[in-house]
Amino acid sequence: MHSKSLCLSLTSLCLLATANTALAEDWQYSLKAGATNVPRYSGSDERTTAPILGGQIISPWGVFLDTDRGLGWGYDGGAFKFSTYVGASGSRKDKNQSLHAGADRLKGMGEIKSRPQLGVSAAYTLGAVIIGATLEHALKEDDRKKDTGQAYTHLALSLGTQLYKGRYGSVDASLNSHFGDRNYLQTWYGVTTDQAARSRFKAYKAGAGNISNGMSLTWSLPISEHTKFSTLLDVQYLADEAGKSPIVEQRLQASVSGELQYTF
Repeated sequence: MHSKSLCLSLTSLCLLATANTALAEDWQYSLKAGATNVPRYSGSDERTTAPILGGQIISPWGVFLDTDRGLGWGYDGGAFKFSTYVGASGSRKDKNQSLHAGADRLKGMGEIKSRPQLGVSAAYTLGAVIIGATLEHALKEDDRKKDTGQAYTHLALSLGTQLYKGRYGSVDASLNSHFGDRNYLQTWYGVTTDQAARSRFKAYKAGAGNISNGMSLTWSLPISEHTKFSTLLDVQYLADEAGKSPIVEQRLQASVSGELQYTF
């Protein structure tokens, strides 16, 4: 999925650049490549390493195409930032695959397929603190897939600040909490009676509420005018509704990634 999105971004970059060269200096383009080491799925005690490939195009009017978020529009007013977008939701397989979340341990749980997702994100800078919120709603995938195809909503709240900026780049920290409606928790952490009959897990009905709480730490190091290297450490602790799920082997989840970004 990442490689297909990257190809789409590169194609769009060429078309947009040739369409209006007069505004070329106002367009922003970036490409990134790296690797990430993450749990096989949220709650897993197994880990996997996967490549990171992506890109972004931002027009002078705020319209953007991003391999992470999708197609959208953003506003940057300095202290206040806002964006809305249409993209693809996450996915999970019930077998080991290095490029997808999932594990053999989930055999019988069925696949959670990616589907269209609507998102709204806002951030406000208040002194040295950045307050952020992101709301995403994934559409129903298939009426026949009541186990894994329901529409669901996810909310992320964050409170961040910059810890260091100097000769060795910058270090930013953020505290965050994630929340989901009943369909979100049931899709990703619940086990229906049909899934219980096909898998090793007992039935579990998850309710709406807090998914996880945690923190992230990002170090960015400029290499040149257009290139920078950044690393991200993200640690989450699964809350009660998610953490009590029979598919969860480990409530403390950590991921680490490193990537090289080129902007032009």
